[in-house]
Amino acid sequence: MDLRESVINQNDFALGLTKQLLQTEGKQSTLVYSPLSIHVLLSLIAAGSKGPTQDQLLSFLKSKSTDHLNSFAAELVSMIFSDGSPSGGPHLSFACGVWVDRCLPLKPSFKQVVDTSYMAALAQVDFQTNAAQVASGVNSWAEKETRGLIKEVLPPGSVDSSTRLIFANALYFKGAWTEKFDASQTKEHDFHLLDGSTVQVPFMTSRKKQYNLYVSSIFHKSFIEVNEEGTEAAAATAGVIKFLCLEVPRTVDFVADRPFLFLIKEELTGTVLFIGHVLNPLAG
Repeated sequence: MDLRESVINQNDFALGLTKQLLQTEGKQSTLVYSPLSIHVLLSLIAAGSKGPTQDQLLSFLKSKSTDHLNSFAAELVSMIFSDGSPSGGPHLSFACGVWVDRCLPLKPSFKQVVDTSYMAALAQVDFQTNAAQVASGVNSWAEKETRGLIKEVLPPGSVDSSTRLIFANALYFKGAWTEKFDASQTKEHDFHLLDGSTVQVPFMTSRKKQYNLYVSSIFHKSFIEVNEEGTEAAAATAGVIKFLCLEVPRTVDFVADRPFLFLIKEELTGTVLFIGHVLNPLAG
């Protein structure tokens, strides 16, 4: 499967998941998440699973085999996620981690996939006596990899003595506008809510073209901030396994004064990094 086909499948997965989230978690509130972070995390879990679990994951991820998923991850790590900040592009980082209980034998083939395709840090830990400490370590790892934006991807009580594996992914993006907004032009205006009422929120204003953007449980947290300087976003995804078995070609006016959907895409391949929607800018 070539990269283009993998990206199409990943974006299909992203749009399907977004539809579900907008009908549930995001029905009444602002939402942001990283479909790519979740996709990579589930791909990593699929690589270490077999039987019905692996079949269900492959179906959900719209992929024919774990080999395809592993190849796609390797392409992302080597090509898409090269940090562009030294050359003036956006700052982009991507990291995976695996925490394995010491009592579990680790297959050499799985370790090779973890090392070569996902470039994941792998640690052997003791969940049976140090579950809380391991969870704290995963949260510290996610906080470091997202530059402090995601502080607790694993909530209290999510890891206990029955946990045997934790898979995690962290994604960080920070890009500056090619043409920065003038902060003095930011003014308060009406934003129209779904119920017909309005709230006063600060609007950035520019007449220039703006470009940025060159398992027992799954936990996901995301953050995004857009201001006059640019955009900063981060996401972290963790899977806990327990012992149970856009660029516009013409000039248009864009006034974001009503609920809207947004995407951050990697320009080279079209891979969707973040998706969200804003219902009320004053609601975090």
